[in-house]
Amino acid sequence: MIFWDVFGDKGLPIRATVFEMGPLLLSRLMNLNDVQEGVLNIAFKIADEEKAKNKNFQLIDLKDLQAWLEDLAARADELTTKYGNISKASIGTIQRSLLVLEQQGGEHFFGEPPLNINDLMKTKGRCGYISILAADKLMDSPRIYATFLLFLLSELFEEMPEVGDLDKPKLVFFFDEAHLLFNDAPKALLQKIEQVVRLIRSKGVGVYFVTQNPLDVPDTVSSQLGNRVQHALRAFTPAEQKAVKAAATTFRANPAFDTEKAIMELGVGEALVSTLDAKGQPTIVQRTLVRPPNSRIGPVTDAEREAVIEASKNFLETDYSKTIDRESAYEILQKRTAERADAEAAPANETAGTKRAGGGSSRSDSFWTTLGKTLIKTGVPLATRVLTDALKGRNRRGGGGFTGFGALDSGGGASSPSSEKSATAKSADEKYVPFKSINVVERGILGGRKRQ
Repeated sequence: MIFWDVFGDKGLPIRATVFEMGPLLLSRLMNLNDVQEGVLNIAFKIADEEKAKNKNFQLIDLKDLQAWLEDLAARADELTTKYGNISKASIGTIQRSLLVLEQQGGEHFFGEPPLNINDLMKTKGRCGYISILAADKLMDSPRIYATFLLFLLSELFEEMPEVGDLDKPKLVFFFDEAHLLFNDAPKALLQKIEQVVRLIRSKGVGVYFVTQNPLDVPDTVSSQLGNRVQHALRAFTPAEQKAVKAAATTFRANPAFDTEKAIMELGVGEALVSTLDAKGQPTIVQRTLVRPPNSRIGPVTDAEREAVIEASKNFLETDYSKTIDRESAYEILQKRTAERADAEAAPANETAGTKRAGGGSSRSDSFWTTLGKTLIKTGVPLATRVLTDALKGRNRRGGGGFTGFGALDSGGGASSPSSEKSATAKSADEKYVPFKSINVVERGILGGRKRQ
């Protein structure tokens, strides 16, 4: 016995890669329209070309596909002329659908190592192994359940060879609680199930759907089923009576009893059974007793489950308990983004350095320019005022003096008595007299200092 679990809680994890799913199944699973499906096909086409250049460029998990779509959106204008229109709006829609898939547990299903179909058909001598998939948590994630079944049925149909009509099938599927499988199932899943039921028998695979009400199975699927085992049905409402009548009409009638009445009279361990004969024709329905199983009826304990899981690792071809996270498209695209950012930052840094080198001179020039403007604004009016006062003073005194700030007084104009003193005496008698009219000979004595 082998226990499996998509989430890896109650059995060995079941995984598949994005590349194995392919754009067609993913598009149908996410209910994409034709335009969005075309964009996804383009994404896989370009990814194949990238893989030819770099063997590690593979779309393995959801983060690989999401990062790849982001890269394509950034280069949409460049790629459109070669591959067709790549709409950013379509890529956004695909990303939203992938987000829903991820929130339902897609990160657990997509990854490595992927499931090897041969591990489902392991034998020990003349006996085979029973594989049980834990679906108690899986059925709360209908998208992941549908994704898993789409992948599994597609892999079986593509990988297994044609063997014709075998006496014993190589693999038999039992889908318990089939109403959970078909309720709100994507159209793509229903089409794939119908295809498998019709054509998978020639590959040595049998399929059984287990449900309480025959109406849970779509007509397109139930019409392809050859073996039927019907347990008791109770009809208390018009809908239940309709279900009983529908179940009775699917059997080949037996003149010995009324099939519709017998269905409501069956007891515990009884069933109506009809199979295919050697010619492939359904046999007349028979009322039979079902042999009780020799195994224990009841849930397995956690310790027993762990023991079975550990034992199954010894004969399976792949160790599914260890997750492989190798370099793939996500890591390669991260490196490309970092390299592109560094390449774009280098010229910007050079430009910034040049600006900083010339910025000091520019600021210095700006300082001196501002200072010069200030001096001109204040000095020119001052010089004009000084010259104006000088001209006015010359006209009044005839001595040609002018008014200066803090000038040295030598006794006034030419008629000053102090002019007859010696040079030494004159020097000694000089006094600091601000705003005084001075002799023309000593013109230019400003600011309290005598020009020598």
